[in-house]
Amino acid sequence: MSRQGVKRTALRKAVQCTPAMTVTLVMIMSLSGVTTPAHAWGDEGHEVVALIADHYLDPAVRAKVQSILAGDHTKLTPNTQIDREATWADKYRDSDRNTTKVHYNQTHNWHYVDLELSGPDLKAACFGQPPLGHKVASKGPVQDCVVDKIDEFAAELKKSKTSKQERRYALQFILHFVGDLHQPLHASDDNDKGGNDKTVKAQNIPSGNLHAYWDTQFVILQGPSETAIANQLIGNITDAQRAQWSSGTPTDWATESFNVSKAHSYGLLPTPTSPNHYTLPASYVTDATAVVAEQLSKAGVRLAFVLNNALQ
Repeated sequence: MSRQGVKRTALRKAVQCTPAMTVTLVMIMSLSGVTTPAHAWGDEGHEVVALIADHYLDPAVRAKVQSILAGDHTKLTPNTQIDREATWADKYRDSDRNTTKVHYNQTHNWHYVDLELSGPDLKAACFGQPPLGHKVASKGPVQDCVVDKIDEFAAELKKSKTSKQERRYALQFILHFVGDLHQPLHASDDNDKGGNDKTVKAQNIPSGNLHAYWDTQFVILQGPSETAIANQLIGNITDAQRAQWSSGTPTDWATESFNVSKAHSYGLLPTPTSPNHYTLPASYVTDATAVVAEQLSKAGVRLAFVLNNALQ
């Protein structure tokens, strides 16, 4: 299934304001009908993850990343800096969403892994984990999940024989997919399209769906800009946490994100006011904001871990 929820447009870096002002502006934009398809973390969250990762890249790896990304002439992102390129996979997927759907049909399944709350089965959620075969990772298979795509693209980054274009695709997708995997509702499902079918509202936050809240609203509450959020989170990451998080595999991280979702995203939902409609208490928002801070931090550290290993 594809992610069809609604995300609220968040503030760009140029806007300097307080968190309270941010909430107000988001409410205004919501009421004026400014909406786009939901993406895991939204652009803002993905940029935060990339900025955290950039902080932890080995200097030689950082230079390689910058060189590879400089070859992106698609103009799908405003520039080729790592934070903006971390949003590229969404832009690529949606570039023909309303026309030919070639890119959309090819890649939209790759952004998530729907582990069902009623019985998580990674192989089933990954469409049986079809082999890549002799094709390059950017060409398929269409039915593949975010866990396998991270592994496939990381393997391509490591290979010296990978073509220049495919190496860039591999990097662009990895920059995005590691972030996707750490959004709890991109690693879980309750027969509700990853929370898209659950309508929620909370004090001082415009009504939306559960997926969009975790994509954007709980990121907005972290701070006034992507750079400010990333710097704050980096300052809170201890050496012990970095060492602990710089381990494991995408499969491990998917299981962890699923458990986070089960305990928090879904587990702390109040009794619905009507079928699939929820009024979130302040305690839920507080908890979710703390969880999102940790998930963004983990994603950034692990993205650096993947890139340092693949491009050393």
